[in-house]
Amino acid sequence: MNIRAAAVAGSWYPGSPVRLAAEIAGYLEAAKTPPSLGRVVALISPHAGLHYSGPVAGYAYKTLAGLGKLTVVLVGPSHRVAFHGLSVYASGAFETPLGRIPIDGTLAARIVEAHPLIADALRPHRDEHSLEMQLPFLQHLVRDLSIVPVLMGAQSRDEVEALAPALARAAEGRGDVVLVASSDLSHYHPAPVANELDARVVDDVARFDAESLMRRLEGSHEHACGGGPIVAVMKAARALGATRPVVLRYADSGDAGEGDKSRVVGYMAAAFTEAT
Repeated sequence: MNIRAAAVAGSWYPGSPVRLAAEIAGYLEAAKTPPSLGRVVALISPHAGLHYSGPVAGYAYKTLAGLGKLTVVLVGPSHRVAFHGLSVYASGAFETPLGRIPIDGTLAARIVEAHPLIADALRPHRDEHSLEMQLPFLQHLVRDLSIVPVLMGAQSRDEVEALAPALARAAEGRGDVVLVASSDLSHYHPAPVANELDARVVDDVARFDAESLMRRLEGSHEHACGGGPIVAVMKAARALGATRPVVLRYADSGDAGEGDKSRVVGYMAAAFTEAT
């Protein structure tokens, strides 16, 4: 069995299960979600150190409160391994201080088989944090949880066009599946500059305009480190019946405690929902 050990426990988030659960619970309790969201098809959530992005991620994951069984397809950028295509961790489990989460091997296989650019490849996942940072929220909320971890290499248009329909076809008819795009927004600008850059991405999401965001990313990579995952998940979510985009929260790293506003990272939480 392939067990992907936690790579950033004890640094990006607490290594103690008790401390980690308490911090996650605090972020979820503080988050507010609008009433009558409908069925959540997909989410956008940030992936920085928990102290910085956790308060925003809590808004995304609060929408899943009360779900007892869930398979989450996590799509994130590869920060540490350069490659072209999509890397799926297609079997085994991911581990955090809160325990092991099994991979939904059937769903993973359907995604891998959908396109030649998508491969069952473990190595890019070993040290990557973008998906790991989502797991404690899911473990805290969902009793019967499984995942499918997907990393994008170049986040190019051809990767997006390979992945989006693969996700949609694999999840079709599965009411227990939620897609999650893991992405931070702009990096290390003064807060006024960052907030202006980030507002353009937030607007694309609020208008459910994946093509506008794709063109924006092709013009400049400074808007979002996981822009490709956002675009792919938006396209798949629409194909799966989502009709309503909801921006739940925006903040930057300078909003955390005594944060430095001179060089910030932007964070967004959003949901794509289907009317019920």
